[in-house]
Amino acid sequence: MNPIKPFTARIAALPVENIDTDQIIPAAYLKVTNKDGLAEGLFKAWRYNADGTPKPEFVLNRPEAQGAEILVAGNNFGCGSSREHAPWALQGYGFKAVISTYFADIFRSNSLKVGLLPVQVDEETLHQLFSLFEEDPTTTVAIDLAAQTVTLPDGRAVSFPIDPFAKHCLLNGVDQMGFLLAEDPAIGAYETANGDRVNTTFVLTD
Repeated sequence: MNPIKPFTARIAALPVENIDTDQIIPAAYLKVTNKDGLAEGLFKAWRYNADGTPKPEFVLNRPEAQGAEILVAGNNFGCGSSREHAPWALQGYGFKAVISTYFADIFRSNSLKVGLLPVQVDEETLHQLFSLFEEDPTTTVAIDLAAQTVTLPDGRAVSFPIDPFAKHCLLNGVDQMGFLLAEDPAIGAYETANGDRVNTTFVLTD
């Protein structure tokens, strides 16, 4: 996992609420164990007709949305069943972050574990982003994880919350296992210094 550094990128707006994980990536794609091939399944029912041809009206099929790395979506993004493939599919397509007013807890957790940044903002900011994209599909915003801010084209910086441990991992490009492995020397030193002092006795009584 690569460290998340400050970046500026184009947005793609999908003003739909309650987008669930089955809409993000259909169950047929859950057999894979990594991101390979998941990009083609992202929002498949919305992106393609039954014969496989792209739906020109869908935002990701519009020429001006090509190259967007930030998805701006409606409230309650990522609800529904738990599947790590949902953030994988978004990453596979090229998204680095998703901006919404609320993320389902499991989707947020899965995203943070794989390096997709969920940016939660207020309703005013979300609707401003929708309007900006409608007026100019090449709109860009800047995201700074260290400062926990998303900066709009007018210069307004909006703060967003994030779990401190997840933030540490994302900034340093490590997952939870990587974090634990990095702490192994400190854990070993602590056990060496304190191991013989730990003598806990449990007494069971009726």
